[in-house]
Amino acid sequence: MPGPSTASHPFGVMLTAMITPMHADGSVDLDGAQRLAAHLVDNLAHDGLIINGTTGESATTTDEENFDLIRVVVEAVGDRATLVAGVGSNDTAHSVFSAKGALKVGAHAVMAVSPYYNRPPQEGLIQHFKAIADATDLPLIVYDIPKRTGVAIETETLVRIAEHPRVIAYKDAKGDLDASQWGMARTDLAWYSGDDILNLPLLALGAAGMISVVGHLVGDRLKQMAMAYAAGDVTKAREINQSLLPVYTGVFRTQGVILIKAALGELGLPAGPVRLPLVDASAAQLAVLRADLAAGLVSGFTA
Repeated sequence: MPGPSTASHPFGVMLTAMITPMHADGSVDLDGAQRLAAHLVDNLAHDGLIINGTTGESATTTDEENFDLIRVVVEAVGDRATLVAGVGSNDTAHSVFSAKGALKVGAHAVMAVSPYYNRPPQEGLIQHFKAIADATDLPLIVYDIPKRTGVAIETETLVRIAEHPRVIAYKDAKGDLDASQWGMARTDLAWYSGDDILNLPLLALGAAGMISVVGHLVGDRLKQMAMAYAAGDVTKAREINQSLLPVYTGVFRTQGVILIKAALGELGLPAGPVRLPLVDASAAQLAVLRADLAAGLVSGFTA
């Protein structure tokens, strides 16, 4: 697998859930996806990328679009970064189909979010993730974000899911540091922060790295923060984290995809519009975002 890969850091340290660039008419911009992926890997210190995740607007992209995106991004950066395909769905059979398709077009791993809307019981979560893990020989990241899905993966449930040999990592967007600590203590899963404001706290608890959104803009600084903490330079890690607070807050003043695409557009990078039911940033939102990113010292933005 390309990029740093050890038992404790199977996908490296710095990953971003990449947006899906689109043309003005709303169609997927495959060339833009390749250019953005190369920018993140070559200029912003990324070890890997998540394709077709929530930030990639997977709720409104088609299977054909998703497989095309994986294929072209693998072609662009697959020799120097780990490409993880999002295969989450509230339909287990569809997730299995997506995982098999991701394997065929070259993904290095898959990530699946808990089923949303249908609110399955904990046993349903176990069977769902087991079915996806059984579908291919690709490693699987379990993604827990109950504020979106409506159901949290309980620690006992995660322990059982983690028994599967291909379930090797967990993306933590639970916002529950008690549960995070128990999950780390009771499984050997590689833990990845999925909530940017908690990146440093989770690294301090033992996380392997981050699956970020703001990494589109500051992946290099996030990587520096993680490496500083790992080297024992807690003061430097805290300084970097504090400098990024306006970025964390600014990007999530509204739905993160909206403002990340707006920021990338301001920088002249591939982005384009969002798809309904999301709506593009308003002029007022964009003005606030510019100020937030300037305060966060993001290159290309000035006060």
